[in-house]
Amino acid sequence: MVAILAIFVFIVYLTFFFPLEPREKRVEEKSPKYTAQMKKLWQIAQTAMKERKPFRAEKALLTILKFDEKNAAAYNRLGILYAKGQKYDEAVECFEIAQSLDNNPASIHNVGLIYLETGAYEKAAMAFEQAIALEGDVPARYIALAKAEEKLGRTKKAVEALENAYELDPKATTLRQILAIYEADGNTEAATATAARIEEQIIKDNAAKVKRGAAKKRKITTMARKKSASVSKVIPKGSGAKPAPKVIKQHVGRRRI
Repeated sequence: MVAILAIFVFIVYLTFFFPLEPREKRVEEKSPKYTAQMKKLWQIAQTAMKERKPFRAEKALLTILKFDEKNAAAYNRLGILYAKGQKYDEAVECFEIAQSLDNNPASIHNVGLIYLETGAYEKAAMAFEQAIALEGDVPARYIALAKAEEKLGRTKKAVEALENAYELDPKATTLRQILAIYEADGNTEAATATAARIEEQIIKDNAAKVKRGAAKKRKITTMARKKSASVSKVIPKGSGAKPAPKVIKQHVGRRRI
């Protein structure tokens, strides 16, 4: 009877008094030695990637993940390294892990690029759409999506994606991609209209270039004037500087009267 009562009391305690929300785990502070070591490993990895030393970079990144298995940035870098070495399966795995740790659209976009490279165009399109849903203001996402859609034969969707990219960043190169799709489809009317848009964009780009050049020239002139003004403040006119005395010839033998 006593045991039953004890169990009942324990159940009441769990129901009404035990905290429902889990206690926050204490965040372990990293020692300065650990921080310095991780910083050094990152430097080794980045330098090795720049110098095209994949094995050294891989070793450094794997060592980082050995100490910090939830480092999304390390998984992302490792995925890029594997993609460059055409180890696509390993690259996709790394990007997917990175994305699961940190819902970063760049990781999903990288997965899409791998699928695009390996011919898995449907998966590529889905990946790019997911990346756009998370970050829809990056033109490169739409351009990549357009490539996948074009490979799938969905030219209308490809053009829509390119138009979205052009709206975010108006460039003649994007319009040329649209023109190429229309020409391949034999859509003469749309191709002619797009060619006219390209000419207009080139005129706008040239005008903007001239404007930027003029603005740069004005900036340089203004800086030169400010510099000249600052020098004149340091040495103002009439600041007490005296001219060199003239040479006075002394007359030998001249007496004062």
